[in-house]
Amino acid sequence: QVQPVESGGGLVQAGGSLRLSCTASGRTIGRYAVGWFRQTPGKEPEFVAAISWSGDSTNYADSVKDRFTISRDNANYRVYLQMNSLKPEDAAVYYCALSAATSSLRIGRADYRGQGTQVTVSS
Repeated sequence: QVQPVESGGGLVQAGGSLRLSCTASGRTIGRYAVGWFRQTPGKEPEFVAAISWSGDSTNYADSVKDRFTISRDNANYRVYLQMNSLKPEDAAVYYCALSAATSSLRIGRADYRGQGTQVTVSS
């Protein structure tokens, strides 16, 4: 069983930055496309960004484009989400998910999902 694990969440002021990190058990993350999603209480998960297994293709939700950057370091088995110019509406539990293709992640389909890390943005 592949288990993604997120880290890097926390409290930040509006306009600030955070970098989230995702890894997976068994050093398997390099085999998958990886996506970041976010969810607030009572709402459906929202797609944020995705990156292909090789890192040569990325996708972003319109709401985070030009502020968030997804990247990966397969040599160190990690995928990152750099979040800049954070807004209060970015506050959510962020989780990473693994799939065979970014096209699946863009429509919310994943093979494996982590437990999430809380991001809080104060105004």
